[in-house]
Amino acid sequence: MVKYKIIWSVQARLDLIDILKFYIERNGNVFYSRKLNLIIKKSATQISNNPSIGVQTDNDSVRAIITLDYQIIYEIFDNQILILMVWDCRRNPYDKRLGQRIKV
Repeated sequence: MVKYKIIWSVQARLDLIDILKFYIERNGNVFYSRKLNLIIKKSATQISNNPSIGVQTDNDSVRAIITLDYQIIYEIFDNQILILMVWDCRRNPYDKRLGQRIKV
């Protein structure tokens, strides 16, 4: 089985940083943020090993996988996986940042 290289888009990195910062500020420590970061990175590794694990979206090359309360949205290329965003599923899907609803 071929392992795909994971590339994080700038938006996905910012999403993850925002999520982790939120929990650091809310909890007053880094323990939960570290644990959550490891869980999300582990999911990225699973995607790398099996890119078809996610649910297919309207775009054939874009898929999404849910990890805890977060949706990791990624695009499959020849030998790479581009993680497009990390979305908190508890947020309004019509968030202005997206401009449109993500269909999964």
